Amino acid sequence: MIKVLFVTSEAYPFASTGGLGEVSGSLPRAINVTGRAEVSVVLPMYLSVKQKYYADTELVYEGEVALSWRKQYIGVRKTDLGNVKYYFIDNEYYFGREMIYGNYDDGERFAYFGRAVCSMIAAGVVTPDIVHANDWQSALSVVYLKTQYPAFSDKCIFTIHNIAYQGKYDLRIASDVFGLSKEEAEILTLDGDLNLIKGAIILSDAVTTVSPGYAFELSDGFYAFGLEGTLRERKDGILGIINGLDGSYDPATDRTLPCKYSSSDLSGKEICREKLCREFCVDNLKDRPIVSMVTRLSEQKGLELVVRVAEELVRELGVILIVLGTGRREYEAFFRSVSEMMRGSVGYIDRFDNSLSRLVYSGSDMFLMPSLYEPCGISQLTALKYGTPPIVRETGGLKDTVVPYNEYTDEGTGFSFRNYDAYEMKDTIGYAVSVYKNKNRWNGIIKRAMSADFGWKNSADEYVKVYEKVMR
Repeated sequence: MIKVLFVTSEAYPFASTGGLGEVSGSLPRAINVTGRAEVSVVLPMYLSVKQKYYADTELVYEGEVALSWRKQYIGVRKTDLGNVKYYFIDNEYYFGREMIYGNYDDGERFAYFGRAVCSMIAAGVVTPDIVHANDWQSALSVVYLKTQYPAFSDKCIFTIHNIAYQGKYDLRIASDVFGLSKEEAEILTLDGDLNLIKGAIILSDAVTTVSPGYAFELSDGFYAFGLEGTLRERKDGILGIINGLDGSYDPATDRTLPCKYSSSDLSGKEICREKLCREFCVDNLKDRPIVSMVTRLSEQKGLELVVRVAEELVRELGVILIVLGTGRREYEAFFRSVSEMMRGSVGYIDRFDNSLSRLVYSGSDMFLMPSLYEPCGISQLTALKYGTPPIVRETGGLKDTVVPYNEYTDEGTGFSFRNYDAYEMKDTIGYAVSVYKNKNRWNGIIKRAMSADFGWKNSADEYVKVYEKVMR
């Protein structure tokens, strides 16, 4: 059996800020179920993790990590959750903080993390056949292992979850902060800066990303953010494997909902709609479809398009608009303003709450994701599972997972538009509203959406194939 160490900066339920945490919490479990690989996970023991889970862990290793001229304590603590062993890198100086990301010394913090992972391997705490690193925070574990630990024959796989975040730093700190020689720094150099993801892409034995569509798009400079040349140099290419959806997302078993429902009995969805309208202070008018968003308020998520036509969606198309999320202040201010101006038709809550988000998925009629780019996306998968047809822009994983409705064959699970254009999005929403009025057709879309299979089994099988290929 292939032994894999899954290196990540976050993993649900311990620490999670988004898609990476969801994947790191679900994929290892699914791979272990196959019986063909044994995956363990390592992540930092952040302050929030220590406060909640420290008592459930045991110390399995203590030592010292050398990072350039620094010598730092390392404690490795372990716990089992389900069928996965989790290891935590314990260091108060780097990880005993309120924020997981956004600290002034994140480069040094995750350089330490990468070095600590190599140290625990060197000490025999774990003896993996493959190190599977994820995103820029884990990239240096690949770089250090391949360049500074020649005694180990561990294979390395690197997964890109969002290439927009690359770990870029001034070349002048390569030695002092990262402990890289001149030759090693050259491997990571791109456009005059150190680029941590570039190093992992070059040195890994295989590179994957989170959807076939995103893998294709990464050959384009717009989507690859300057790394398209590096990716093209890989003769084996970059493999796109679609993310799955955790089994806890199921309206038939979801205890957070006011009423459970299934594709064979959708009556509970109406009760969820009623509560959703109360929570967001909007009118529950059955002839007006609820179009919702659960999102980080950023340019990537297509908020510019929504801001441009939000009032027209309400006044001309007659939709009720609901938005849940936080992010850039100008977007938050806009949705606060428009929800005041159009009371009863627009609802906005500026926080993220897991139970509330599930209410949005269950109680809405349509789910809007007009992303500028979207490597995979979990929200559209959740919307499908909860019987809320997504309206998406055809990019990355959105194009891979949402089948546009075809009125001539009565097929499809949602709606899509191609160009990053507010009025093309508006026209697509308008078309969805017209289909919504035909309840037989609309219920058919809902049932097909809820029947779509995006569990982790298929993804796990694909990753095991990558592991087996690398080992060969």
